[in-house]
Amino acid sequence: MAKRAIKIATIGGGSGYTPELVKGFLDRYDEMPVRELWLVDVPSGEEKLNVIGAMAKRMVKAAGKPMKIVTTLDREAALADADFVTTQFRVGQLPARVNDENIPIKYGTLGQETNGAGELMMAMRSIPVLIDIVHDMERLCPEAWLINFANPAGMMTEAVLHYTNWTKVIGLCNGPDNIRRDIVKALDVDPARVYVEFIGLNHLVFAKHIYLDGQDVTAHVIKLVTSQKQRVDNPGIGNWDGDFLQSLGVIPISYLQYYWKNKQVVAEEQRAAAHEGSRAVVAERLEKQLFDIYRDPTLVTLPEELKKRGGSGYSRASCNLIYSIYADKRDVQVVNVANNGGCLDLAPDSVMEMNCIITGHGPVPLATGHLPQACAGIVHEMKSFEQVGCQAAVSGDYATALKALTINPAVHSDVDARPLLNELLVANEQYLPQVDLAKLRADGTLK
Repeated sequence: MAKRAIKIATIGGGSGYTPELVKGFLDRYDEMPVRELWLVDVPSGEEKLNVIGAMAKRMVKAAGKPMKIVTTLDREAALADADFVTTQFRVGQLPARVNDENIPIKYGTLGQETNGAGELMMAMRSIPVLIDIVHDMERLCPEAWLINFANPAGMMTEAVLHYTNWTKVIGLCNGPDNIRRDIVKALDVDPARVYVEFIGLNHLVFAKHIYLDGQDVTAHVIKLVTSQKQRVDNPGIGNWDGDFLQSLGVIPISYLQYYWKNKQVVAEEQRAAAHEGSRAVVAERLEKQLFDIYRDPTLVTLPEELKKRGGSGYSRASCNLIYSIYADKRDVQVVNVANNGGCLDLAPDSVMEMNCIITGHGPVPLATGHLPQACAGIVHEMKSFEQVGCQAAVSGDYATALKALTINPAVHSDVDARPLLNELLVANEQYLPQVDLAKLRADGTLK
């Protein structure tokens, strides 16, 4: 029996990560024939879109698969009758991320696309765009699944579920997959023997239990980590304190460093900004190198340089998710969806990153009980920030944005938050149509 061919639309198709996605679909073509892959971008990204489109077409030709690649600036044409829509856009591109990182450093705090003040700004730029995409989908592909990889992935998913009528949305991140890969490497066993139970939020997730052949080996893996025999998603500024990690009893994703090693991270960010540049500046250099490589008319395989970009490897998670929905595979994957009772500590409609069974009708959360006591506080605090931040992104209300920034654990007070928020709003003015900056200037809020 022939497999049902499908159409996929990728919003942000000019991303340097897109060739990974193309490879993932080509590798699975016999199981899931992608009839058409539409790559859509905005006019400012047209040059990159053309480079990526040419690369994708070379890859398809080399693979010998009848997958049609279409590049376009017409989002509606891309969405029409799509079976899956993947979103990986970055509003303002990397220059906006540079501001997100460098402006907070001036105020002694951090800015990162999924942490601190940078997360709020990225959400305020991106959530209205995603909601517009959803409204287009309601008209053009009402049965499609929306797979969002754009950061901040958890907040984006939360916003869709709370501020639209769309329910077929899944937020995706390769973080848990990377942690699981490191755990398997630490144990030096066949990956099929290992099961990891994840619970938390996007970029604030924990490997709560680790099982090898059905036996709980969490303490053993933590011992491997604390003895420094094996890296398991350790943060870039240094390993976790051994006593702390053993007492914690779980493996935290490295992004916890932004809160639990805040002083050291801010110091490192300040040093980097003064020398080689912030992560966004480094990413700009890497992206330029990557696109220079992509322009090679003979290139048909993924270059090694792609691995230097932080999100590399996401195609594995994305293609696995799409295929499991397509085939009603009913396997277990870690995704961002409404809690729906999976975790007893958060409301059913709160978006969490957790183990789910992936079925043809979508993810079904697996019950994980309570969060570890030591982790529950930061999860609750960040979920409050995410929900208030979503409200600010949708409404454009200044006081709500100030409230969100002040309750973020990386920001020290409302006194610190106000001038930081003001400078970020001005720097992002062209990307924030929902915020009435003229009124804020007129009434003296922006001084």
